[in-house]
Amino acid sequence: MVSGNSAIRGSRVGSGPMGEQDRGFHAERVAVSYWDAQGNETVRHFAANVPEEEIPDVIDSPSTGLPAGRDKDNPPAVAKLEPYKTHLAYVKERRSEEEAAALLEEALQQLRARRGSASND
Repeated sequence: MVSGNSAIRGSRVGSGPMGEQDRGFHAERVAVSYWDAQGNETVRHFAANVPEEEIPDVIDSPSTGLPAGRDKDNPPAVAKLEPYKTHLAYVKERRSEEEAAALLEEALQQLRARRGSASND
């Protein structure tokens, strides 16, 4: 005697009279190919009734993570990664003392102008 389970052995729980076709597994689909900069092809399937403008032109390639486009001969370029900058590189980019003083003076002028206009209201 089996208690507590209503499923018959060997049957799928939740399966009913509907077949796969009734659940949409065999709906008409369109295959769209995408290529990344390394030449990898990714095929995505879209429903046949989806308008052409809703199908994306660029996706991320699941195998490489690079952007992939629909044009095989001219795929999207690999994003250029900026190298890590050291503190010394930032110090070399700093402005001269004269430029820094001029920027500070300009910022102070703007603050004084705002403070003056706020007190006049």
